[in-house]
Amino acid sequence: MTLAILCSGQGTQHAAMFDRIADDPTAQQTLAEIKAGADFDAVAIAREAGNIFQNAVAQPLICAYQTAAWAAVAPLLPKPALFAGYSVGELAAYGCAGALSAVAVVQLARTRARAMDDATATPSGLMAVRGLPVSRVEELCAASGAQIAIINAGDHFIVGGTTAALQRVESNALASGAVVHRLNISVAAHTRSLAPASTRFRSALEASAIAAPKIPILAGISGAAVQDRAGAITALSRQLSTPLQWSACLDAAYERGCRMFLELGPGDALARMARERFPELPARGIADFRALAGVAEWVAKHR
Repeated sequence: MTLAILCSGQGTQHAAMFDRIADDPTAQQTLAEIKAGADFDAVAIAREAGNIFQNAVAQPLICAYQTAAWAAVAPLLPKPALFAGYSVGELAAYGCAGALSAVAVVQLARTRARAMDDATATPSGLMAVRGLPVSRVEELCAASGAQIAIINAGDHFIVGGTTAALQRVESNALASGAVVHRLNISVAAHTRSLAPASTRFRSALEASAIAAPKIPILAGISGAAVQDRAGAITALSRQLSTPLQWSACLDAAYERGCRMFLELGPGDALARMARERFPELPARGIADFRALAGVAEWVAKHR
């Protein structure tokens, strides 16, 4: 089966997240390069920092983990058909696909986080809403001053807005029978309020060494395959202030022949969403396995 690699967004990072790749020399070399080149000791920060859910820490941490994890697992796997990344995971995907060095990915992640934080004038965040059709969620957002930030499935959305707007959406969504869950993210990512961050991050990307990815990457805002530098800059900058179409990304991966999904992690939320969308297809996260050899065995079993 053709393999798609999924790169996680924020929310599943934890103190022991690097334990899975602690014994892999290639991963450790990547982390050492990040520590030296980006002045970012990812393992120590994960274990010692009490603020790993703040953007300035979370985004480079997720990118450091995924570039190191891919360096470790890539030699054990067949070449994937494509990468797809969720929010900041899309930036990590460009490192995994050979368009940026691991050091550059982490440096850009720090810039991205600062741009997003600086664009947030009032307390804001994200909230998951499940169990309602898009038309109803749109009505709730319009009435509350919030916006749909991510479409995960036909009845699964992430809504962004100010804290006050999210409180209004939550109350009305619960009254409509939805399941609601606040995310541990402090900005209304992927909404119009982040437009200044998109502009600032685009400038950073244009000044970077980002190149055409060696393997196609699906743009989070559309599901279209990106294969050149210009497309990468546009996709990565626009996604900060444009709703993500994650369900479209999964559908695009399927349409391009992918029949197996592996999430780099540190969690497995994307793999679970892939299984929900395509119950007949194998989808796992590296975090599901006790060792990287188990990842390779699982992929080989389903090829």
